[in-house]
Amino acid sequence: MTPLGIPVYAVVSLGGVAVGLSLIAWDVSRWWASNKKRLSIKALRKIGPFILSFAYGTLLILSAGGIIGGLADWSLWGTNQVGDITLVYGFGGTTPSVTRGSQLALTPGGHVVIVVVTVVFAAVTSVRGFRWDLVRGALAGVSLGLASSVAGLAGFLLAPAVSLGGDWAVGLL
Repeated sequence: MTPLGIPVYAVVSLGGVAVGLSLIAWDVSRWWASNKKRLSIKALRKIGPFILSFAYGTLLILSAGGIIGGLADWSLWGTNQVGDITLVYGFGGTTPSVTRGSQLALTPGGHVVIVVVTVVFAAVTSVRGFRWDLVRGALAGVSLGLASSVAGLAGFLLAPAVSLGGDWAVGLL
């Protein structure tokens, strides 16, 4: 439990990874099918918001706690439950834990970056209206951010970069 009484789940099941990868597959396959010139600026502008929201979700689940971290943790729990039910009852599979073995957390400067990105995320969604592609991207990032192996590669690469950049920007280095 966090100081605010929010339970901490921070465990990724194979079902959660299945949900995260399925969300990515949905958006990437729709983008791929609708863009003949996939490397054009116009095509990349369509997939860019999803990629950025995925990175945001990945960083959210790496937050130490608080209200926003608790919401990300709750979202991870939800994607795990949906994926576990789908794998076990839909396909007869199993859902072992696939959480990264090593601890990966953001530094204080990294948390400052998350605050700024959260404000930008809220500003963009308030101007352009509610967009499901941003929600799917953030949920995919939350689902995969703590995963081990290739599924959690984004968290493994983003956390040190954001922490270093945040610490440098706020003068902690």
